[in-house]
Amino acid sequence: MGFRDLLLLYVVAALSIRWIATAAAAGPSSILMWVVGCVTYFVPLVFCVLELSSRYPDEGGMYVWSKRAFGEFAGFMTGWLYWAATLPYFPAILYFAAANALFIRGDRWQHLANNNVYFIVFSLAGLLVGVALNILGLDFGKWLHNVGAWLPAFMLIVLGSMAWLRFGSATQMSTSTLLPSVNLKTLFFWSTIAFALGGAEGMSAMGEEIQNPRRNIPRAVVASGIIITITYIAGTAVVLAALPSNEVTQLQGFIQAITKVGDRVGFYTAGPLAALLVTIGSIGTLGAWFAASARLPFVAGIDRFLPAAFGRVHPRWKTPYVALIVQAMVAGIFIFLGQAGTSVAGAYDVLVSMGIISYFLPLLYMFCAAIRLQREPAGPDVIRVPGGRPVAVFLGILGLLSTIISSVLACIPPGNESNKLLAVVKIIGSSALTVAIGAVIYWIGRGRRIRIAATKSR
Repeated sequence: MGFRDLLLLYVVAALSIRWIATAAAAGPSSILMWVVGCVTYFVPLVFCVLELSSRYPDEGGMYVWSKRAFGEFAGFMTGWLYWAATLPYFPAILYFAAANALFIRGDRWQHLANNNVYFIVFSLAGLLVGVALNILGLDFGKWLHNVGAWLPAFMLIVLGSMAWLRFGSATQMSTSTLLPSVNLKTLFFWSTIAFALGGAEGMSAMGEEIQNPRRNIPRAVVASGIIITITYIAGTAVVLAALPSNEVTQLQGFIQAITKVGDRVGFYTAGPLAALLVTIGSIGTLGAWFAASARLPFVAGIDRFLPAAFGRVHPRWKTPYVALIVQAMVAGIFIFLGQAGTSVAGAYDVLVSMGIISYFLPLLYMFCAAIRLQREPAGPDVIRVPGGRPVAVFLGILGLLSTIISSVLACIPPGNESNKLLAVVKIIGSSALTVAIGAVIYWIGRGRRIRIAATKSR
């Protein structure tokens, strides 16, 4: 992948229009929270990834950085937890795509909006498409990443701005409404803000498949960061201008808004067109994360912590096909688990929360690694954090604190969850189980490596 492909991959991985709808549902205060999240979380994340990927542009990304800073166990657990975080994340993306695909035919398919079977079948089909294209390789998969990633958001911003100028805002925008209030809805949304701004660290796992990674990864990280932040803020403001915040839903709020502003300005096919693009773009996001996260068990397979089969590449397509297939199978299980004891909307919220907690755990390792590795000398071609070691340490600590706070807040179920206790058990229990399974796999793999080494030495 060259710079353009990498830039688009970063954008599609981190820019998800479903977070625009989630932010709008939280109200006008979410606009200010995007800014705060950018300063306290996104900036530390980008600069830490900027330097670490420049220092160590190897296949595996976070796995390699944590391993170098704290040893093999930390490296394995970072890779394992980050990979595990994608398993509930994939079904959440697919549920969002399924909900918005219903708008392709306007109101004709809306009777399926609460149909569990439809969401499960759609999600399984989307999973199959994502893994198939990634097995064929990035030459094929990158086109899925690039299609539909930014066009729906661009449509919304342009059409919404036109409607805003002509008809005014449907949501009251004032100093009092823009300031965040301390309530359950705001606390739940803060962790979502941090999660939505993540992704810069994941794409660095494909270092050996990127042209001139030491130069292109930092450039793509900075450029995509600017695009992503501006799009989130502008998109949220436009959705709130199109719809009152209490009418915005997380699953379909984006399409509802673009349909309404399209009708206002006379572009009556805006909704179905955007729904098609959102569906394609969501599958593209799935493909992008599939491409990155599968490299983690692939590298672990090469290091013999996982069975050697994980380190195999396809003889023709040269992709880690075993890691991709296993990842798809486990993600398929989560499609069914998310539905246990809840509604479609409840399943989506639980899947998002499960993904958020698992995602933040390896970032704790990464921010600590960014601090610890400052003691290693940097070569002349390494891109340092502006201000050098003191600023890098400060940003690492700031990112670490933001991650810890977001992890705690992610355990709080949303106010509309009917079975809050079950939701908390799913979120915390699945995270604890993931950590325990990872530790067991590591020690089993370590024992296997010792036996193999002993056999070879005889």
